[in-house]
Amino acid sequence: MTGNQIFISMGDYRAKIEKAFWDLEDNKIMTRIWDHDYTVWKPDPKEISNRLGWLHSPHAMLEEVARLEDLASDLQAEGFTRAVLLGMGGSSLAPEVLRETFGVQAGYLDLFVLDSTDPDAIRALESKLTVPETVFIVATKSGGTVETLSFFKFFYNLVLDSAGLQDAGKQFIAITDPGSKLEQLARQYQFRSTFLNDPNIGGRYSALSFFGLVPAALLGIDLETLLASSLTGLCSCESCDCAMDENNYGVQLGAVLGILAQEGRDKLTLVTSREISSFGNWVEQLIAESTGKEGTGILPVVGENITTPDQYLNDRVFVYLKLEDDLSQDAAINKLIEAGYPVIWIQLADHYDLGGQFFLWELATAIAGHILKINPFNQPNVESSKILARKMVAEYQETGKLPGGEFSNPDPAVLDRFLDESILPGSYLSLQAYLQPTPEIEQALQTLRQKLRDKYKIATTLGFGPRFLHSTGQLHKGDGGKGVFIQFISHSEHDLPIPDQAGKPASRIGFGILKSAQAEGDARALQEGNRKIIRFDLGLDPLEKLRDFLS
Repeated sequence: MTGNQIFISMGDYRAKIEKAFWDLEDNKIMTRIWDHDYTVWKPDPKEISNRLGWLHSPHAMLEEVARLEDLASDLQAEGFTRAVLLGMGGSSLAPEVLRETFGVQAGYLDLFVLDSTDPDAIRALESKLTVPETVFIVATKSGGTVETLSFFKFFYNLVLDSAGLQDAGKQFIAITDPGSKLEQLARQYQFRSTFLNDPNIGGRYSALSFFGLVPAALLGIDLETLLASSLTGLCSCESCDCAMDENNYGVQLGAVLGILAQEGRDKLTLVTSREISSFGNWVEQLIAESTGKEGTGILPVVGENITTPDQYLNDRVFVYLKLEDDLSQDAAINKLIEAGYPVIWIQLADHYDLGGQFFLWELATAIAGHILKINPFNQPNVESSKILARKMVAEYQETGKLPGGEFSNPDPAVLDRFLDESILPGSYLSLQAYLQPTPEIEQALQTLRQKLRDKYKIATTLGFGPRFLHSTGQLHKGDGGKGVFIQFISHSEHDLPIPDQAGKPASRIGFGILKSAQAEGDARALQEGNRKIIRFDLGLDPLEKLRDFLS
């Protein structure tokens, strides 16, 4: 294979998948999608007809390139050297992919992404910043995301102390939907710029909108080249011809994922070249939040080290996303193909081909949703943990005490007994870490994850909270109940106050309390959904306690 291509090894499923291609063509599914026909998914247009704007993002954003480049030039000229993206889920994952894949171009602004409510994580970020040289991007579609607005209030007060009331707003940029609370705040606090996104684009489908491209511009990424790649992907998906030998890769990918999920291969395992590994985190949210509902779902498995075919069960399908000149994992993937596992091999010519991949995966997710007979644009179970977390916070503010949960003794034997009793055929294991996302803690969790994968031959995932609540949280509560959950929480020696109002010092709650409330709310939501969960409180030194699990 050379260049930007896709190859699908279907194992024993070729006949069923080819039939799906012909069914898509016979029912004119692609034509109907481009016509915004909501009946492709459901008989009710709710949260479908107003969620198809992503189909037109690449064209619309071409008209905004000059404006975005002017913003970057102005910030450079004024001496700004850093940007901080304050957001969650769909607002933060695409910018993270772009920063980690492309880096920062000479003379442009470096980008940091904050999507953790851990007090020590926020302090660690603050220590890296020179506040007068930093611009803050406040990004939320709804305009009311509690984590994002809490970040804004905290950093606004820092900027206010440095710049003064007249100039503080010049260090803030808003990305949101028209009419949102954030749009109002941007006017109130006199933000430098406000980018109003197409309201018909859902958060996880927003990579090629302002949510992805404002940060991309500040990094110095060539927006026209990135959008040209996305338009190439878009054009290949416009055809209503869905035959196997055509280049409608979005349809092919979506059909394969949908059919294989119906056949029990619902653990989508992504293997990527190291340079583009962060793209898997974006795919994880897109697939998990879009398909994990109505008792079904496709579980994205990101970041598992690839192993030999005998270590996997028959619930796996593999996607190998690689750069053309990276041969490091070809041999391992070929062994999976030889063993009969379904494998989708996607090869990119260069980093800018990710522009096309953003669109291809969005379209594939819509097709998989059609096959699974679900609405891939809503998230009906996301609110469950948020509602419970808000109740915890309200009780804390009223009584000064956070409702306590039940935790198990942090002992490897306790975990082993729980897993031996809980894991069934088709299960997956989710490690949920309400911890500071340091490299050392992440490495310890990854080591534990691989150990458990090898012991139980089970698909595993790892997510830091509350970040994963905006990513895989929907699937955890909305799928068929296949998840087995391990929740780890920690505490900070000193909490970090969240201002009640930007520009004012008063605070009724800290980030540590918010994080604990989110962990408790999520645990209770899982328990109410009859999910299997064990919880460990790792105290003030989580790394030391995690190492005990590895002994």
